Amino acid sequence: MRFEHVLVVGAGQMGAGIAQVVAASGRRISLHDAAPGAPERALETMRKSLARLAEKGGGDPDEVLARVEVAPELVPADLMIEAVVEDAAVKEDVFRRADALLPPHAVLASNTSSIPIGSLAAATRRPDRVIGMHFFNPVPVLKLVEVIRGRETSDETAGQIVALAEELGKTPAEANDFPGFVSNRILMPFINEAAYALQDGVAEADAIDTVAKLGFAHPMGPLALADLIGLDTCVAIMEVLHEGLGDEKYAPCALLREHVGAGRLGRKSGRGFYVYS
Repeated sequence: MRFEHVLVVGAGQMGAGIAQVVAASGRRISLHDAAPGAPERALETMRKSLARLAEKGGGDPDEVLARVEVAPELVPADLMIEAVVEDAAVKEDVFRRADALLPPHAVLASNTSSIPIGSLAAATRRPDRVIGMHFFNPVPVLKLVEVIRGRETSDETAGQIVALAEELGKTPAEANDFPGFVSNRILMPFINEAAYALQDGVAEADAIDTVAKLGFAHPMGPLALADLIGLDTCVAIMEVLHEGLGDEKYAPCALLREHVGAGRLGRKSGRGFYVYS
């Protein structure tokens, strides 16, 4: 099945990127976000991103944006990709409402980076058509899509989402439904340990990130990456890992919690481990 009409729920950084790449593949997008003005801000973000890509030989921004419509409410579609806040209760509510509205053949996918797919599937009457489709930021640039199969996800559903990822120019990597999946089970302890190194006075933030960039050939250091992801998101993911795996090594570093408590969330707030203009 080719998904011709895709409902993207959540118009933040990830939702905007997902809507952009899916629209660029020739599909029609309905973009919904309950926050006033969020879809309009997403469209402006998409326009700027598409303009940069056009300068490098990409497609016509107006042609891509013409396929994106703002949806004040959830609407029927062939596929939903949910990209709301990393909160299980919020996501489950989206899945419950989408299940009641979207046609029986529709697939319900989540861009979650840590919430169990099984808990989202349990909020629906179609657990075989619920799956994780975890994109990476910035979505238009990074090629990986982590495809997460819940316990009841059907082979047909998984095959359809793998095929879609490939049609979007992405490389799918399939994983099973464990806390943090593959990416964040590896990445978040790395970020957490970097925060401990800073907290313990082993080195300053810039030195820690320089070691990762030049010593490990990473394009970005772990602390700068945490700022890009959002420190609140990092803490939320680590709490899912900590609770789901029951291991203290996944407990968020006190410095991470301190930053979040003080509103220092990274790039989106203007300050995290670094200060942004």
